[in-house]
Amino acid sequence: MIYKGLLDGKIELVPFNIRNRPDWYKERVYPENKVPSLEHNGEVIGESLVLIRYVDSNFEGPSLLPDDPAKKEFADELITDSDTFNETVFASFKEDMVIGAGLAFDYLENALHKFNDGPFFLGHEFSLVDITYAPFVGNFQALLSGLWNYDITVGRPTLARWIEAVNQIDAYESTKTDPKVTIETFLRLVFASVVLADNPII
Repeated sequence: MIYKGLLDGKIELVPFNIRNRPDWYKERVYPENKVPSLEHNGEVIGESLVLIRYVDSNFEGPSLLPDDPAKKEFADELITDSDTFNETVFASFKEDMVIGAGLAFDYLENALHKFNDGPFFLGHEFSLVDITYAPFVGNFQALLSGLWNYDITVGRPTLARWIEAVNQIDAYESTKTDPKVTIETFLRLVFASVVLADNPII
């Protein structure tokens, strides 16, 4: 939304604590109680991957999907695969970090070789694919580096170039989570899950 210039009176953000979501959100806005969501033209749209496509298609601003059929098809494939990518990295936290996370980031390294006319997934075009992956890669990079001393860019120069390029996009830079906050939040969630596992009555 920032990249498309929609926060200048076109879309209003309603902030709240997602860990303590107000009752009105589920009751009057989005019964699924997930975030983010968007109310537009009398309808509520949710699910991140659906939402970013909807915003790109229904609001003004620079288009975030290419006209080139080959690039558009590849974009659809990568966006669809993003859930598998995230699940693979999360699973590696409990299994073999090098193998699990390594395979996931090798997938991105290979995908970034598809179009070599720029640093992004679709070449020189910053797109919905980059928007889909950037927040997760940023958080994973912070966690893997800070907690496991695992550098996701080692042996992956194209991924390193992509991360550098994405970090230069003002719209992304302004929404990034501080790595320390990412790590603290993750450790808090892990501790909470351990406590619950040790207290079956809860």
